[in-house]
Amino acid sequence: MDYVIIVAGGKGLRMGSDIPKQFMTIGGKPILMHTMTRFHEYDPNMGMIVVLPHDQQDTWKQLCKEYHFDIPHEVVDGGDTRFASSKNGLAAIPDDAEGVVGIHDGVRPFVSREVIEECYEAARDEYAAIPVIPVTDTIRYVDRHGGGKNVMRSDYRVVQTPQAFDISLVKQAFNQPYQDSFTDDASVVEALGCQVVMVDGNRENIKITTPFDLAIAEAFLKGKQDNP
Repeated sequence: MDYVIIVAGGKGLRMGSDIPKQFMTIGGKPILMHTMTRFHEYDPNMGMIVVLPHDQQDTWKQLCKEYHFDIPHEVVDGGDTRFASSKNGLAAIPDDAEGVVGIHDGVRPFVSREVIEECYEAARDEYAAIPVIPVTDTIRYVDRHGGGKNVMRSDYRVVQTPQAFDISLVKQAFNQPYQDSFTDDASVVEALGCQVVMVDGNRENIKITTPFDLAIAEAFLKGKQDNP
């Protein structure tokens, strides 16, 4: 059985709002519901775990009632860091479970079905997989003295989610003590010495964290409605 852990611990500070960003609405319903629907459409039998701060969980229950949202899922408490939140989500998966688990940002509602499938199938074959897209802007390295130089953007990729892993492997990885180098879930697995393979992501799979991102998301949804 496969799983997905949807990490939704944002507080909306960069949005300038009291509403957590995952609860803000686009296309008439909260962002988090759009995100969960993507994975449910890919595999309705997938185990779904949503990681939320404890003080947001009552609000989430009310939103599910208000929007008649009935996709089956388990809610677990978020932690102080992304590492802790992902670890809490993994703890909700039985230790003897076999299959693949994806860990996905709750505010990435536009991941394509194709990307989800590519990540899960690559992880099934190679144990760990992440979606990436090419860097299109010029990239500049800045040193500690304020100097810097341009670097070859072809040497770099922008990393997205879901990051997908063999369940037993990622559980083992998250038993490691936290390190500052754990910038995402894949870096935790890499610390075990496991190679992470890359698959093509989709450009629309943006992380909604600012008012500008929210406007882009609304425009994207409107474009889909106008051109189904």
